[in-house]
Amino acid sequence: MTREIAITNRHPRLRLDRRAIAGAITLLDSHAAKFLGGCPPGELSLVFLTDSALAQIHADFMDDPTATDVITFEGDATAGLAGEVCVSADTAWKYVGLVEGRSPHRPRSARRPTLQAAFSAELTLYVVHGWLHLAGYDDLQPAKKRRMRAAEARAMKLLHAAKAMPSFRFL
Repeated sequence: MTREIAITNRHPRLRLDRRAIAGAITLLDSHAAKFLGGCPPGELSLVFLTDSALAQIHADFMDDPTATDVITFEGDATAGLAGEVCVSADTAWKYVGLVEGRSPHRPRSARRPTLQAAFSAELTLYVVHGWLHLAGYDDLQPAKKRRMRAAEARAMKLLHAAKAMPSFRFL
């Protein structure tokens, strides 16, 4: 299945490769049978945002004003829309900085390539997470969350093996 993929970057410090992101989604789509049939057909929208912008969406649509990593909106099959995945680049950057034991707020010259690689993997995981939500996975109950985490691990392994991991840079 070939789908239209709309990628919007609304984060002033994020640099991304749209072609690589679309390639990762296309690869996931080609292995849909491994993931509950995959994301529904139709246009898929990916939006990369700041924490504050995603928190506002969280407040507006889910009555929760806190920051989050991913929000997924189901599409409308009759309109040819698979759905929309909104991700926070800030949350990924902060998470990676904490995991790596480094301050994510250091000047750019102090950031090592390994931090950028870990950031790319984390932000890719957020995209995968949203794609899996559209495929029918849920993570609100412990058993369903375990199933979601296993699917995430399979998807990330698939992307790594195919050398289809998108690269992101946080400036």
